[in-house]
Amino acid sequence: MSLMPLAGTAFAASCSSTGCDNKGPQSTGCDAAGVSTVRTVTNNERTAELRWSSGCSAAWARVKDQSSNSIYNSFGYIEKYDSAGKLIRSLSVSIPHNGSDWSNMLGGSTYYYRVCVKFQGNEYPLACSTKF
Repeated sequence: MSLMPLAGTAFAASCSSTGCDNKGPQSTGCDAAGVSTVRTVTNNERTAELRWSSGCSAAWARVKDQSSNSIYNSFGYIEKYDSAGKLIRSLSVSIPHNGSDWSNMLGGSTYYYRVCVKFQGNEYPLACSTKF
């Protein structure tokens, strides 16, 4: 006999803070734990959102490509900084043409985060959000 959860049953996230570093927001349940978009940056019809899960104290980049031009490969980044402004770690995700994807997470409420959009080569300059 197996038990099935009832519809609407909430599950606790499986990580928190720095324990979420390089883990997926969906696989850990953080994508449903008090999530909000706290920063957004757009570069040549590619958009990166900085998503924050208050339930997990972790952030990730959600990226979208709404461009009619598929020539340039583009990437979304999430960057994690310490209180002195030193870059600690960054993670990237390739943006599929006319699609969307998300990066793994970086966690900890005492850090600062930002998202960026970059193109392969130097066709367009790097565009980044302000830090959160």
